[in-house]
Amino acid sequence: MTVMAHANDQALVVLVLELQNESFAIETRHVHEILDPVPITTVPGADHAVDGLINVRGRVVPLADLRLIFGMPAQEEGRDARIVVIEVPIDGDPTTIGIRADKVNEVTELAAASLEHTPRIGLRWDPEYITCIGKRNGAFIAVLDMGRIFSRLVNGAQPAAAA
Repeated sequence: MTVMAHANDQALVVLVLELQNESFAIETRHVHEILDPVPITTVPGADHAVDGLINVRGRVVPLADLRLIFGMPAQEEGRDARIVVIEVPIDGDPTTIGIRADKVNEVTELAAASLEHTPRIGLRWDPEYITCIGKRNGAFIAVLDMGRIFSRLVNGAQPAAAA
């Protein structure tokens, strides 16, 4: 059963990134820019998944590690590491956040016919944080619901791996 990507059953344009060799996608409407790694100011006592701040063109931006949010182990930055700067609504307010990525692969279009509802079981991650699953070139790509992920963090609950 396919899922309607938008009201008009249109394709989704996404940025595909990797976290520990697994592909995830973020809708490009949320993406502002992609940066090479920059100096990070750690914040003592901050949530372990959002524990630093970066300077993005003179603005202070929190830096999140989706690996930790999804219950994956932390790892050192590799040579392909990037920071994806996104803007998502949190409690109705547009919020700029940097997210770490092991690698940014491409911007691509996922055809509406390739989008499926997120299964309630069988995933490593909480299905509430995945908008849908896209199929492309024989592989599955989880399209993340960034607003939901970060709204939950802001409101004190930690997204975690699915049981």
